[in-house]
Amino acid sequence: MDERASNDAPEQAPEHDAAVSGNSSATREAVFEALRHVLDPELGINVVDLGLVYEVEVRDGSVHIEYTLTTMGCPIGPLIEQQMQAFVAGVPGVTEVTAQMVLRPAWSPEMMSEEAKAALGYF
Repeated sequence: MDERASNDAPEQAPEHDAAVSGNSSATREAVFEALRHVLDPELGINVVDLGLVYEVEVRDGSVHIEYTLTTMGCPIGPLIEQQMQAFVAGVPGVTEVTAQMVLRPAWSPEMMSEEAKAALGYF
């Protein structure tokens, strides 16, 4: 499922979407919850609420994350990716984590959750 297909902001966190096959107990919901612990160190807001996580696929314990950064060439990119991999690796049932930075669609403030917009004073 490609959440980037619409012109609206990416889906922030699915309510109950267990895109899982096999015996894995890992779910997209659990992965999104783990990703909420990954903070942008400059803003102090998690990558999910910032709208930086575009896609999460969970299959047989393998997790693939597509994400972006607020700006191209952002120096915190490697740190964000390391934290994503560390937190998601701790989700029960996860056996492998890959993260891929994408530049399209370009991130914009409209992709943030309402909570993130309020915290940053963006209206």
